[in-house]
Amino acid sequence: MSDFTLQDLGHGRFALSGELTFATAETILRSSEGPFEEHTQLEIDLSGVTDSDSAGLALLLEWVTWANHSVREIRFEKIPDKIDAIARTTEVEQLLSRGERWSGFIEAPEGA
Repeated sequence: MSDFTLQDLGHGRFALSGELTFATAETILRSSEGPFEEHTQLEIDLSGVTDSDSAGLALLLEWVTWANHSVREIRFEKIPDKIDAIARTTEVEQLLSRGERWSGFIEAPEGA
């Protein structure tokens, strides 16, 4: 069974946990569209990802492309080792940070 959770932590911060694979990537993309649309700056924590593959990398790159085309900023925290290795092997690792444009990225409000 393929499973994931995309949790909205507030203020443009999200946590993705579970599988980031061929089995889940399309569903994750669809489920992110509405929540992501509400923010100009996004931070995605991937520390809870338990399994990943090249489809996971493709999803992250799709998010970066969307952010660039819609004048948004996106940053990934704790990219899974598997995705990082695939990105290095295919020489696209620098593309994962192309969604980071502005300084002073998302800061959690006081007391959060």
